[in-house]
Amino acid sequence: MMDTAIPLALVIVVGPQASGKSTVAAALAAELRRRGERAALVELDQIAAMALPTLPNWEAAHRIFETTVGLWARTGLTCVIAEGSGSEDEVSRLRRQAPSGAVIVVVVTTVTLEAAFARAHMDPTRGISREWDFLNGVYEKWADELVRIGPDVVIDTSRLTVEQGVRRTISRIQSARFGPDSLGPNS
Repeated sequence: MMDTAIPLALVIVVGPQASGKSTVAAALAAELRRRGERAALVELDQIAAMALPTLPNWEAAHRIFETTVGLWARTGLTCVIAEGSGSEDEVSRLRRQAPSGAVIVVVVTTVTLEAAFARAHMDPTRGISREWDFLNGVYEKWADELVRIGPDVVIDTSRLTVEQGVRRTISRIQSARFGPDSLGPNS
């Protein structure tokens, strides 16, 4: 059982399309729960899917996503994972949802354009991200966006396993909560 005195961790998982955000976020939520954390996983795509095919626009989905993250962050959970952002502006808006005393860990997933394109084509549920020109445009801007985001953890999903990425993220959460030399509870 987790100590209720530990600070809330808001984990923001960000990256371009088909970089592994959803896979990493789901594995992180499962591992944190296995360790006794009370964790919520809020996914932008799930929020948007609630209104498909009549979604007014993605900006509306982003506002609802950010509000939902903020509401979960105030419910007594120990961790809220916000998955689906792709820009520094979105990360900044999510940071503002964190209550006082929460620790914020920004996790970036990244991969090569070629690997992202192959992944997108293997997933029949993907839409525009299966188009080379669209995905290429996203990845051309990604290096600059990555610098602006200034992540705490970078997971290149073509080089690290999901488990390695989850371990790195949990280590960073522990460090943010308890200091860089602490293993914290349930490490």
